[in-house]
Amino acid sequence: MFVSLFLAAAAAGHRPPRVAPMPDRDTAAWWQATQQLSGDDMEGRDVGSPGYDRAAQLVAAAFAKAGLKPAGENGSFFQTLKLTDVTIDKEGTHLAIDGRPLRFLQDLTLRASSDLPAELGGTIAFRGYCGREAMGDVKGKIILCYGTRKPGFPTPAERTEAARAGGAIGVLTIADPSFTVEPPRWPAAYARTVTFEDAKPVAVDRMLLGTVNVDALANMIEGSGRDPAAIVTEGSAGRPLPSFDAGRFTARIALSHRAIRSDNVLAMLPGTDPVLKDEVIVLSAHLDGYGFGEPVDGDALYNGAFDDAAYVALLERLAERRAGKGYRRSVLFAAFTGEEKGLLGATYFTSRPTVPIRAIVADINLDQLRPIFPLDLLTVHALNDSTLGDAVRDVAARQKIAVRIDPEPERNLLTRADHWPFIRKGIPATGFVFGYRPGSPAEKIYRGWYDTRYHRPQDDLTQPIDWAAAGKFNRFFYDLTAQVADAPDRPRWKPGSAYAKP
Repeated sequence: MFVSLFLAAAAAGHRPPRVAPMPDRDTAAWWQATQQLSGDDMEGRDVGSPGYDRAAQLVAAAFAKAGLKPAGENGSFFQTLKLTDVTIDKEGTHLAIDGRPLRFLQDLTLRASSDLPAELGGTIAFRGYCGREAMGDVKGKIILCYGTRKPGFPTPAERTEAARAGGAIGVLTIADPSFTVEPPRWPAAYARTVTFEDAKPVAVDRMLLGTVNVDALANMIEGSGRDPAAIVTEGSAGRPLPSFDAGRFTARIALSHRAIRSDNVLAMLPGTDPVLKDEVIVLSAHLDGYGFGEPVDGDALYNGAFDDAAYVALLERLAERRAGKGYRRSVLFAAFTGEEKGLLGATYFTSRPTVPIRAIVADINLDQLRPIFPLDLLTVHALNDSTLGDAVRDVAARQKIAVRIDPEPERNLLTRADHWPFIRKGIPATGFVFGYRPGSPAEKIYRGWYDTRYHRPQDDLTQPIDWAAAGKFNRFFYDLTAQVADAPDRPRWKPGSAYAKP
């Protein structure tokens, strides 16, 4: 039987799931749930896909079996989002510079928009870091910018606004290879934009917006007399860059539109305290992944095992351990959809909660977790902003885990996961990253994972895992949930926090 499974997986371009000893039964049960949610039959759990729907049904069934109560719409476990999916189809899309072809998704990727013209063209105008003062005559042109992430330089929004104000028809940004804390990844999986069905159009929807692979820069500016290597060297260092015009960029773009639906999976473990049961702690992770995309090393299925099937599985495992036994406060288990498309599920839930918004007193979010090296340090989002951080410190200390604030704020991890919509609503929230010290073997492993597996097909069930670290974090999460849900006082923002609502 195992041999037949191996051969079937190999034929599909995937290695079979690992068969390895686990350190304990709880970790083994967690990994079994992870395998169910991130196996090839779930097809990467893309928003609006049959694979996602199958995964959502599995999660709902697990919650029900564990004794949780439906907390979705109409007495169900589901909250349905109506969405619009706009995709730039690779087939039928042709991009060129002075007639020289550019490889879509390999050399550059574009932002999909319903209002994007089917055909357009314009002179490439390199304008350095693309501050307003650098624009000059750009009307009808396509601006090429060096996308440094260094502080003090124009942001993506500022670059786009400067170009739009000058009459440019597009902005293409060179992905900065010097941003080594999270280097650019190529190829892009696809070019898709998923929005709420009733989302209003924005001013830049008719502009050509995209990202350029630095390896394609020589082709982009050929004939200009400029040295692409010098531009990369100077741009990576944040030194002054020239402004110049290059060749003519042309695009024929094939767009497809779909109306789709996708569900948040919501379940409640009712509280036991006569007073505190009316307060709700949300435990969240995102169920969606990338689905099928541009192949990497011959593999086109982006399983999303660590990101984030493993931590939806951890919600299932906690529910199973509790077996219907409540904490003092009520706990809402939330497997959100659409995180990878812009935190859609969490944003929808916090705008249209299925429980009174004032009853929600905290969110503990599970994402950005990579159990691939020993766990002795955790980066904790909003650690010093609320009393949740105090609970984290207490539980972590008991497990001999040090904690710290984010040492790489330039990555904007705080705003890139499902705790962020809760924070924006004034609800204390937190999330975690396995921490590492500069120059350590753990840092090397972490950087390597982001370079080769993050948002790639290689985030699958065959990747290396530190079982002891995985189990240790799971126990940390169980204990933190109990401490917060059973504490006499609800989590609160601390005085002076930038996120505290008046």
